[in-house]
Amino acid sequence: MKLHIDFIDETNEVTEEQRKIIEQLLNYAAEIEQVSEGAEVSISFVDNEQIRVINRDYRGKDQPTDVISFALEEMSDGEVEIVGADLPPVLGDIVISVPKAKEQAEEYGHSFMRELGFLAVHGFLHLLGYDHETEEEEKEMFAKQKQILEQYGLTR
Repeated sequence: MKLHIDFIDETNEVTEEQRKIIEQLLNYAAEIEQVSEGAEVSISFVDNEQIRVINRDYRGKDQPTDVISFALEEMSDGEVEIVGADLPPVLGDIVISVPKAKEQAEEYGHSFMRELGFLAVHGFLHLLGYDHETEEEEKEMFAKQKQILEQYGLTR
């Protein structure tokens, strides 16, 4: 396993088996994306109220959303890179709304597991620097998501 994933389930609704699938899926994605061995990611499963507060405080959008990522490896202005310390990279945090995932799974007519996997991969790709601000970026990111999910076998 390439990644060290720390799961925090505030909802107590995600099973051990679902966590294992997400872990395998993200390790598969890490393999494809050539992520460094031992890279760290945290995934929090929350309710709509918790994600609404995070979305409001960090993105200025006062509503629940399905997934939010916080990349820790991005250098911001004035930050000094620590050189020489050969530590595994801490990629960041992925926060997933369990109620939103259930709602969207129903809306799209696929399983809750497929939706959780999709949201985890979506958040993970954001941590790796992918984005969907422009049409070009969206095409690239969504094609990558689709490729990872299909090749792993987590299809609709």
